[in-house]
Formats: sequence, C-alpha cells, structure tokens
Amino acid sequence: MKKIIFVVAILYSITLFSQDKRIPLDTIVTTSSSVTIKGKKISYKAQTGTQPVYDANGVAKATLFYTYYYRTDVSNSEKRPLLMSFNGGPGSASVWMHIAYTGPKILKIDDEGNPIQPYGIKDNPYSILDEADIVFVNPVNTAYSRPIVAAEEKVDAKYFFGINADAKYLADWLNLFVTRTNRWNSPKYIIGESYGGTRVMQLAHELQNNQWMYLNGVIMVSPADYQLLRTQSSEDYAINFPYFTAAAWYHKMLPPELQQKDLLEILPEAENFAVNTLLPALAKGGFINDAEKNKVAEKMAYYSGIKKEVILQHNLEVPNSYFWKELLRDTSGKTIGRLDSRYLGIDRRESGTKPDYSPELVSWLHSFTPAINYYIQNVLNFKTDVKYNMFGTVQPWDFSKNNARENLRKAMAQNPYLKVLVQSGYYDGATTYAAAKYTMGKIDPSGKLKNRLFFKGYRSGHMMYLRKEDLQKANDDLRDFIKNSAENIGAAKY
Repeated sequence: MKKIIFVVAILYSITLFSQDKRIPLDTIVTTSSSVTIKGKKISYKAQTGTQPVYDANGVAKATLFYTYYYRTDVSNSEKRPLLMSFNGGPGSASVWMHIAYTGPKILKIDDEGNPIQPYGIKDNPYSILDEADIVFVNPVNTAYSRPIVAAEEKVDAKYFFGINADAKYLADWLNLFVTRTNRWNSPKYIIGESYGGTRVMQLAHELQNNQWMYLNGVIMVSPADYQLLRTQSSEDYAINFPYFTAAAWYHKMLPPELQQKDLLEILPEAENFAVNTLLPALAKGGFINDAEKNKVAEKMAYYSGIKKEVILQHNLEVPNSYFWKELLRDTSGKTIGRLDSRYLGIDRRESGTKPDYSPELVSWLHSFTPAINYYIQNVLNFKTDVKYNMFGTVQPWDFSKNNARENLRKAMAQNPYLKVLVQSGYYDGATTYAAAKYTMGKIDPSGKLKNRLFFKGYRSGHMMYLRKEDLQKANDDLRDFIKNSAENIGAAKY
C-alpha cells in the first residue's frame, strides 16, 4: 500500500497576484511506490508540486509545476546522477518523456505506439530510475505552470518566451531546485526533446556561466535546431533529404534494388548523395545547367520514391510538407505523418501541397491526455481544478540572438567532463536524423570535441520511445551514456 505524505508550504498568499488562484505558489505532494526495472525491484518517492520562479529582487514571477522521482533504497542518494528533463514546442508540457520514456510509468499503448482503450498507465520496466533520479520540469503556461501577475497587469512575455529568456529563468529555477533537494554533489544531466534540443544547448551555457552549475551531460532527443530548421536554405533542403529515403523505404516505395536492402545499408548512400551531390547543385540555383539538374532530379527520385517531374517542378527544393502529401498520392492516396512518418492520414482531397493534419500527433494526444490527467490526480495525488496544458500559449516566441550551438560548444570547452548524446528516429520528418547529425558537426567546427559527441538512431519517429523495441534500446543508450559520463576521469583539465 502506498504511503502518501502531504507537505504543503505556501510561502505567501497569492490572492492578489496569481493569474490562476487555484494553483498554489509553492507546494509539495509526496507519494511512495516501487517499480521493477530489468528484473529488480526499485523503491522510490515521487515529489509533485510547484516551485516559484524568482527575479533578481526576490519577487515571484511564476510558479512551475514539476515531478521529481528519487530512489529510496540506496545508501548514498546525494551522489546519484540527477536528470533534469524538458520537452519542447516551444509551449509543450513535459508529459511526453514523463509518461512514455524515462519515468517509472508509461502509457498503455500497443508495441508500435498506437492508442488502445481503456486508456491508462503501467509500470515502465526500462525506466532509467535504477541509474538516475529524474525531475520533469514544465515551463510557464505548460501543464499547471503559470505566470504570476497583478490583476491589472499583463504577463511579462519578454521574461519567459524566447530562446535566451527561457534558458535564463529555467536556470534560476533549477538552481533553487538543486539547492532545496540537496543535489549539488550529484552528477547532473539535462535532457530536452524537439525544441528542448535548442533549450538544453542554451541552458548548458546558462547553468555553467551564470549559475556555476557544471554538467556531466547534455542529451538532445530529436533536436530542433532553428539555425537550420525552416530556413528554406540549400542546406535545409539537402540535409533533410536522407529522411525521404528512410520514409520511402518504410512504405516500400523505393526501387527494388534499394528496397531489398536493410534501411541502415541505404541511408549512408542517401547521406552521401545529399551532401556531395544535392547540396552543391542547390547552391548553384538557377545557374545549374539542364543536364546536371536532370541528373540530380533523377537520383533524387531514385532515393525518395517520388516522381522526377515533381522534383523538377520544385527546382530540386522539395519541402518535407510536400513529401508527406506526395509519397503515397498515386498508390493509397494517404498522407504520411510529420513527426513520425509510419503513421497514415486521410485528407479531404488527394490533391494539394501539404497534409490537412498530422496523424501521428492526434494519435499521441489520444493516448497521452487522459493518461497524464488521471496519473497526476489519482496516482501522484496532486489535486487541482486547473486545466493541464499539453500545449500552452507562449507565442510570439523570440528566436532572435540564437547562439545555442556556439554556447553549447563554449560549455563543452569550459568543462572537460561535459559530453553530449543525440537521439533521433529515422522516420521523423520534422526534426530529421540527418539534421541532428549536421547540428553535431556545427556545434564543434574544429572537430576537437567530437570524441565527446555521440549519436544514436532508431527505427521510429520523433518520439522513438513509443515503439516498444526502441523504448528499451533508447533507455539503455541513456543508461550507458550516464554511467560512462559520470565516471571519475580525474582532474577537469586538458
């Protein structure tokens, strides 16, 4: 039987200052439980609640909802690794990795990640809680996290909603959290999914340079790099192209000589073509000669499963969104998913340049929304009438002064302990695996840090952990990364 301990500490009345009076500023609910991981029973506590964000004058600007899992059956918990987890959006709650990837509970879904009824959760036999304690953090306006403003004032958007502002206030929050939980001696890691990839690149620098909190690892899951993503540059079109090959292979749309090979045999071919042939061709723009243009288009059709004619109509610059609509247009007439191209959708019309909706996202919301609302209220015992925001209002988001890549490089250069792991699904058409590899190379143009940058790929999409086989593999990769990067390597020097 679970022991439930309620510890509620309200720092001061929020009657006049909270945007939503139903959320306490500073409160904790603690539950005790256990889970069997890799055949071994693990006892843990879950600390769920809200913790304030304070400005430089000690004034509360917001309260963030979080869930913190820590083992209780170990003798020296202070030195256990601590994983600080974020999702992306921007504007997304931490729900995705919380109840589908690293936490002790996961969704009830089928082995490929599709929703099944009745909805719910079950134990996660692959959780990394055996190796590291985990805190799932929800930025402002996601989950139950809310800004604090006087009744007549507006939310200070510049304080929260931008690449640099986001990292700054979250670093302040993490400093307080680590102090309150006595985790300063622990090896520390930050993990971010999608936009969370940009977030943790920036956050690593912010933590080290303004909080003096040095990390052992940064983990990027299906990272969104906005110095490449949606730029519609030659690099953007070319670097994403190997994803076309992966998705076409999955749907059996490639020529027989490619289709009969394994996915990992053909992707290096597609990557080589993208970098050494397609990218130079795109760089020539309208000055490419007809013979070369036709030759490149023919090879693009070979590696993508779409017609040479439509490739030429796009001047070799085929957007991912068009590919999702085009790949199966002449066969089943279905669209393929943006975040996970294994999923299929049905549009009103087969004609058009992009799908009507993202079939994978609606599928995921189908599973996640009832599960997280049930879990928090009934298992973690955090009671509130406030709506849980799967996605919250954070727009317009300030993408200016984006130096996230360079700031991660500085953090790595400053800290010889710091290593980076990137995890990507081959069928992710939003933040492609090849773009993630590209980002790794751009983080460190000198190549002097590349022995601390690691990549892992999976036969699934954006949330690779929804597929049972990859849930196990991806968690094992995290576990190995944490073990290796938490080892004592001696003095932190070059």
